[in-house]
Amino acid sequence: MRLGATIPYQGTVQLARAAEESGYDVLLAPEGYRSDAVSVLGLLAGATRRIGLASGVMQIPARPPGATALTAATLDALSGGRFRLGLGVSDPAVSQGWYGVPFDRPLARTREYVGIVRRALAGGPVTHDGEHYRLPDPAGSGAAPLHLRTERPGRRIPVYLAAVGPRALRLAGEIADGWIGVFTPPEAVARAVAVIGEGRRSAGLGMAGYDVLPSLPVAVADDVSGAVDSLRGQYVYLLGIGDPERNVHCGLARRLGYGPAVGLLRERLAAGDLKGAAAALPEEFIDRTALAGPVPRLAERMTAYAEAGVTTLGVMASAAAATPDGRIRILRAAAEALELAGVAS
Repeated sequence: MRLGATIPYQGTVQLARAAEESGYDVLLAPEGYRSDAVSVLGLLAGATRRIGLASGVMQIPARPPGATALTAATLDALSGGRFRLGLGVSDPAVSQGWYGVPFDRPLARTREYVGIVRRALAGGPVTHDGEHYRLPDPAGSGAAPLHLRTERPGRRIPVYLAAVGPRALRLAGEIADGWIGVFTPPEAVARAVAVIGEGRRSAGLGMAGYDVLPSLPVAVADDVSGAVDSLRGQYVYLLGIGDPERNVHCGLARRLGYGPAVGLLRERLAAGDLKGAAAALPEEFIDRTALAGPVPRLAERMTAYAEAGVTTLGVMASAAAATPDGRIRILRAAAEALELAGVAS
């Protein structure tokens, strides 16, 4: 198992270099309310030398597939062939509220989108007459087909999909080179890997080389309860986005059996009680879906994830620490834990 570092835009170069020095395999730049992924990755392409760079994840409704293909090709060229394209449909609140893009049939939309991006990255002109995307637009008289001219290393850029439900996981197995997950205890990873495998087999593919990459909040402290408490703000943020019935993180928490806690959290958020919302989450829920505690305990948890089928474990240091120095300490502690676990690859 390898390590990836999910890092924010604040102090990103310092964090990226620390991760590269600590032997991390890939840096993941998130995209959401706080920052886009592309700006950060462009900076990191010039600030690092060996470590992989991935969008974790670029939001499908934010960009037409042609723009995403051009961005991926450019980032791959700037980084000397180190880029991995992580994509996700986001959620209805962001898709419709931010970008004005319908959230209907997200799996069909994703299949079309990935197909267009892959064909564009292969280098030839692309036409597409689908349900969600039509290239060129038939209303545009004399419009030219999508055709990238970017010079880049001669390799196939890996595509990762963020996925939650069984149908989305099967699709990730069928059309992607890796899966990015959140809120995933080891037993949930094992179930996801089984479903991804079904998608791989349906496409005539095996699991060899497929990257299973859950990204977990990490807090390092001798006191496990204290470590868990330092992560509560991140969970409130994710669980508080948009409509609770359509928020993917709320759905994941319900699948794990924490529906009442999610309901209480949302009630307290609606009342403006942030402290009460954070307290509504059981310690067990956060502990199951994060890495919290001293380094030996992190090592035990990493072993369980490796046994469940994780090939790259994403370390989210910003959930527990607000300063670059604090985040670097978490990255280094996680690298130490991986060595202690004896599951590094």
